[in-house]
Amino acid sequence: MRRPEPLPTIDEIRERLLAQGITAVGVAPATVLERARSALLERREAGLADSMEFTYRDPERSTDPSRAVDGAVSLIVAAMPYAAGVEPEPVRPGWARVARYARADHYDELRSALRAEARRIRAAGHRAVAFADDNSLVDREAAYLGGLGWFGRNANLLISGAGSFFILGSIVTTAAYPFSEPVPDGCGTCTRCLPACPTEAIVAPGVIDARRCLAWLMQKPGTFPVEFREALGDRLYGCDDCQEACPPTVRLSPRSSSAVGVGGPSHVDALELLASGDEELIERHGRWYLADRDPIWLRRNAILVLGNTATPDDQRVIEVLERVAAGDQPILAEHARWSLNRLDERARAEVVGGSVG
Repeated sequence: MRRPEPLPTIDEIRERLLAQGITAVGVAPATVLERARSALLERREAGLADSMEFTYRDPERSTDPSRAVDGAVSLIVAAMPYAAGVEPEPVRPGWARVARYARADHYDELRSALRAEARRIRAAGHRAVAFADDNSLVDREAAYLGGLGWFGRNANLLISGAGSFFILGSIVTTAAYPFSEPVPDGCGTCTRCLPACPTEAIVAPGVIDARRCLAWLMQKPGTFPVEFREALGDRLYGCDDCQEACPPTVRLSPRSSSAVGVGGPSHVDALELLASGDEELIERHGRWYLADRDPIWLRRNAILVLGNTATPDDQRVIEVLERVAAGDQPILAEHARWSLNRLDERARAEVVGGSVG
């Protein structure tokens, strides 16, 4: 019978993960995440979750590590940076912006590294399963309990000196590791993230109303709320505003800023996107969450971006929007009509502004 391998220490795990760009590692007890469970249930009951599922789908499951690994004792939590500094965003009419976390699939790197460590723990005779970007576990609460950071007023986990541009993952295991201590709140009196939200979706410190949050509304299927279409601006997928307003995020530490670059392109040509077929869009952007794996929702967002940012007299844009408005997809036609009206409003505003000047 083969003898088990020695159980890797948390310092050994931390050292190997650091070499792969994972800059923060801690350990939380694998007990029920009571605070997170209460918050999920209360916010779902209040309607703040809108139609989001994710960890809201089954709070009893996503807040109980033992549902993932029977007899779990420890949660090894890890954070990997995905952006290096706050970059100036170029203004390009008709181009749609992509949030930083969506520009590359950094989860592949994190997941692979955590799975390698889980295999080492299993080789020592314990059960261990790695999770990253998974509805089975509320990763921010696990990371908080594991001492990685504190919850900011924008509901993101903030890591001291490095902000919130991190992805999170964990290993749920029956192996016993020394628990980390949660870190104290570091926001102090700072409230910069609150006014930075373009739709006032941060309704209380640490509480987001998904019905107003652009990051969710861009993923949600159906009609994009009319009252938030102008606030959408040039965004195609995701929103970074509340994070970019956060001082710890602006002052990234040298370690975190050198670990992982920004990744893929920050903008997508909205006209080119609308001219692309379904298979091409799925191949290019399929790692994003698309309801029913249907790129129609990307097209919807791109159409609104054209109304908000394209040069009002750009005939190529007008022709595309008119063609979509007369097309056989009602959801896109309605948004295209809105964008044509928006371009007309902007053109009139420019004339008035020019005459005043």
